[in-house]
Amino acid sequence: MTKKRIYLNAFDMNCVGHQSPGLWTHPEDQSHRYKDSEYWIELAKILEKGRFDAIFLADVLGTYDVYQGSRDAAIRQGTQTPVNDPSLVVPLMSAVTKHLGFGVTASVTHEHPYTFARRMSTLDHITKGRVGWNIVTSYLKSAAVNIGLEDQINHDERYDIAEEYLQVCYKLWEASWEDDAVLRDKVNRIFADPSKVHDINHEGKYYKVPGAHLCEPSPQRTPVLYQAGTSTKGRAFAGKHAELVFIGSPTKNAAKQSVKKLREEAIRSGRAPEEIKILACITPIVGRTEEEAFEKLREYKNHISDEGALALLGGWTGIDFSEYGPNENLKYVKNDAIQSTVENFTKIDSDINWTIDEIKKYTGIGGLGPVTVGSPKQVADDLEHWVEETGVDGFNIAYAITPGTFVDFVELVVPILQERGVVRKEYEGDTLRENLFGKGDQLPPHHPGKQVGGQRDTYHGRRDRS
Repeated sequence: MTKKRIYLNAFDMNCVGHQSPGLWTHPEDQSHRYKDSEYWIELAKILEKGRFDAIFLADVLGTYDVYQGSRDAAIRQGTQTPVNDPSLVVPLMSAVTKHLGFGVTASVTHEHPYTFARRMSTLDHITKGRVGWNIVTSYLKSAAVNIGLEDQINHDERYDIAEEYLQVCYKLWEASWEDDAVLRDKVNRIFADPSKVHDINHEGKYYKVPGAHLCEPSPQRTPVLYQAGTSTKGRAFAGKHAELVFIGSPTKNAAKQSVKKLREEAIRSGRAPEEIKILACITPIVGRTEEEAFEKLREYKNHISDEGALALLGGWTGIDFSEYGPNENLKYVKNDAIQSTVENFTKIDSDINWTIDEIKKYTGIGGLGPVTVGSPKQVADDLEHWVEETGVDGFNIAYAITPGTFVDFVELVVPILQERGVVRKEYEGDTLRENLFGKGDQLPPHHPGKQVGGQRDTYHGRRDRS
């Protein structure tokens, strides 16, 4: 087996059910507690006990209304509806942990970068440098029209917007306040030196931001950069900017090809291929024995909502699956939703007969990622095989039921992975970036985020924690 480190993120959302439509009806599932602070506090403690790198919080700003041309199915089945703001639960979790990181999903097409940059800096301060940003361009038309747009912005243009959005954020986070701008000089009554706080003077196609950042530099300055788009445009964007990339690949073959293309994009952008850590979505169903695990799976299947699964898939793909027959094969359609989702099912694994019934069964538990079922050793073996055979660096662990799936994984699988030396027994750093990469709290000097201004002397090493 490989001795390559396996990165672990927990995959959750401030909603009911998340990736397993209908499983909220299971008697042991507690996802209905998503609106209670106690749920997030409990989950954070579980994950830090298991030495997870971070909890990754997904988000959408619209409803899934493609299936049957209506949001009714999504509302009826609790398919990522209702959904609350992911960022507001981060302070709850950070208050009861010391090392766990928090990946927050936020869209570049639905919020101005000036105000967003402040929110992320605030979270980075409050968590003492444990925040990451999952950069998304938003795939739901329902979100676009509810913020006043006539229609969804074209897929590729959304990435053009994202590119400029990042330039604004980089300038605010990295080039506005110098490292030594804050003096806290009580004797001379000077809190900060105005000469060391700079306007960013950004004027581009989509944004005009003349002034300075509202926050003093946070521990990481720029939050850890997550990204999940694996379309052609998304891969190019990830190759240039991302530090971690999530992929939702239904098979090892699909994952292997996605990993290869992402590494090539990193090289094309002048970065080392291993600079991007690639995490595959996977849902573990673990029993103390193989028989117990498969009994759990059989029980979970009884709670799958086919209607909820098709509503979820409709939102992801932009395809109304009510227009397909159950045995009809999925056809590739290029639209303004998540292009890589349909591509995974039709182009990368075109040798598999992906009928609508098969896809519906596949995505009923765990969404777009595979399900691994078995004893603790079998699940640990499977994860290591995924790393060896696909080249992924780790996993975005989704749940069938919560917090049960996470509890089982932490108590039964993590100790085996730790004994094998592929999951750490202790955290090494204080900030998320230091814990992930062990090379300091801030972006490396050659990253595009560090190339935005030259208005300050950038300190690329570790923070002075005295």
